[in-house]
Amino acid sequence: MRNTYIYGCAALLSVYVLFHSCQSEDAIRTAQYAVNGQKLYAAQCQNCHGAKGEGLGNLYPALTDSAFLLNHREQLACIIKNGLKDTITVHGQLFDGEMPPNPQLAPIEIAYVLTYVGNSFGNKMGIFTLEEINQALKACK
Repeated sequence: MRNTYIYGCAALLSVYVLFHSCQSEDAIRTAQYAVNGQKLYAAQCQNCHGAKGEGLGNLYPALTDSAFLLNHREQLACIIKNGLKDTITVHGQLFDGEMPPNPQLAPIEIAYVLTYVGNSFGNKMGIFTLEEINQALKACK
């Protein structure tokens, strides 16, 4: 009985190690960014955009519009860092409210948040690297 238990545990451990060794380095890094991003999202973004990215009626847009996010990927870091005062269309709905800036967020934190949002709420955008965010922030208008 004891040997069966030990062999069972060893088999489970082997499967676990095999599974995790098969994940790519990018997949692991994306998951790490997303976990950190989820914490920041809860603290910085969730009040307006909702726990599930559903937005807040006519006031704040949902973050579930993959097309909007994909079409504006290069501007997302600037929007988070500097806020937004322009009218935007998300899911066919106009939003003209102001998004406050988040100047306290470091570029790596913006990468975390965008990786979380970009891979949650039905989105599949992959990782936002620190290099990508730094480049985007340099191009902010």
